[in-house]
Amino acid sequence: MSDEDALAAPLPATLTTLDLRHCQRIAFLSDVHLQANEPATFHAWAQHLHTLNADALFILGDLFDVWLGDDILQHPPAVFERDCLARLHRLSQTQPIYWLVGNRDFLFGATACEAAGMTAISDPCLVQADNQPWLVSHGDALCLSDTAYQTYRKTIRSPHSLEQLNASSLQDRMELAKTLKAHSLANKTMMESWADVDEGACVQWLKACGASVLIHGHTHLPQDHLMTPPYERIVLSDWDALASPPRLQSLLWQRGHGFSRHALTDPVNA
Repeated sequence: MSDEDALAAPLPATLTTLDLRHCQRIAFLSDVHLQANEPATFHAWAQHLHTLNADALFILGDLFDVWLGDDILQHPPAVFERDCLARLHRLSQTQPIYWLVGNRDFLFGATACEAAGMTAISDPCLVQADNQPWLVSHGDALCLSDTAYQTYRKTIRSPHSLEQLNASSLQDRMELAKTLKAHSLANKTMMESWADVDEGACVQWLKACGASVLIHGHTHLPQDHLMTPPYERIVLSDWDALASPPRLQSLLWQRGHGFSRHALTDPVNA
């Protein structure tokens, strides 16, 4: 696929640009998939926030396994969600938290973002912290080989669909979430491997933005990739405390040392 053909994921009309050249340490998380019925992952994540030593934190989507809309915060059963946002808000008093939505929590809106003390950014977002700018993204827009998902994404993220979803009842959104999750699990069962990002599209994004490094999640395939010309793609891990071995990994950039991965140990008892 040529670079011209690969760019089926257009850059946003308004690209967030952040100047973080004052930062010495920047942390990144993605695909934590928080849910009330999986307390081990929640406790590992909460412990990570408590011990985090960074000047800024990026959360690159799918923080929650599903987010049905900000109006869930007005319902008594949403104790878990309110607790998660309160923990983020406390952290935001000492360091900025930058947030972009994923494919599971794209209905996470301004009300929830304010409750968490987070700053919403575009996907992708251009970050100036090192000698060369970085791009950060959830990554799902770059999985071009998953054509069914790309069609769904384009439809569900349209202004008309978002307006309809937000106007629908919470019960209707809960039923839709169950259907979509069942469909997703069925697709994964049939697939031999996860759909990965299209590196041609990644390079096109980097070229268009003058960046050298792309940091993303979504694929659950944590690895560092070198691309031509001298570009780097850093893929974040998903989080699952009950996996064997547990997947509880964050990424840290430190001035003078570059990027490094850090895994939590003994997450259940942390």
